[in-house]
Parts: sequence; structure tokens; C-alpha cells
Amino acid sequence: MAASATFDTAVTATGKNTGIVVPDEVIERLGAGQRPAVTVSLNGYEYPSTVGVMGGRSMISVSAAIRRATGLNGGDPVTVVLTLVGGPREVAVPDDLAAALAGDETAAAFFAKLPNSLQRYHADNVAGAKTPQTRRRRIEKAIALFNEGKQR
Repeated sequence: MAASATFDTAVTATGKNTGIVVPDEVIERLGAGQRPAVTVSLNGYEYPSTVGVMGGRSMISVSAAIRRATGLNGGDPVTVVLTLVGGPREVAVPDDLAAALAGDETAAAFFAKLPNSLQRYHADNVAGAKTPQTRRRRIEKAIALFNEGKQR
């Protein structure tokens, strides 16, 4: 079973940005470094995230979409459960991007070494194209970047 930690806190708001400050003892209890990948549960609503560090404090982002789904706002008390993700999160690579990577060993090897967030960036960029021409252009650009050793 994956390590988890539960704590009570309040949603922190700075301007339009909201988040949860994760106490140092919770980070230590999880035992996965300062920026672990976690599943966050806020009052029963779950979403994947990564602990970040801002201003020397460990934090979890709470987006506007999550605030809408949970009904939470800045300053609201909340019970937080963080559960370590047991390995890299899967990235849904569109079939046409996967086919292009399969046809280019160098690009595929480079893509495989990218952090999860950058793999997701490229997959989402292709998946978000509105026309087949844009999709093809984005795939060609990604493959060219990977062959040049560039992440973005």
C-alpha cells in the first residue's frame, strides 16, 4: 500500500492563486523527497498533483476547476489526504504521435527520457489540435525538436 498522510489545514489564497501548504513533517512522513507525485484528496475529491516549493514552503495547487468541484475557497478549512503515486503517471500519447515516435528511434528515446510533465505537454499539444493539418504540423515539430535534443 502506498504511503499517505492526512492533515487539517486551510486553503491558502494569494490573489487568484490558491493552494494548500504541506507541513514539513508531512513531507518527511511521505519519505519521497521534497516534490513527490501524489494523489490529493480534499474533502473526498481526488486529483493527481505534485508537491511544489514556493517561497520555501511545500505546496499543492488548488485550481479554479478543483475549487468549483469541491466548493472550496481561500481561507476554507479542509482535511487533506496525500497518497504517494506508486510510479510514473501514465501519459495518454495520441496514436498518431505514437506512430511518429515508433518510426524514429532517436526521437522515441528522447521522448522516453522526458519528465512526465513534458511528455504530457507534447501529448496534450497534439491532442488539442483542431484540424488534421495542425495536428500533423505539431507532430512534425515535436519530432524535429526531439531529434535536436530540445525538450520544447
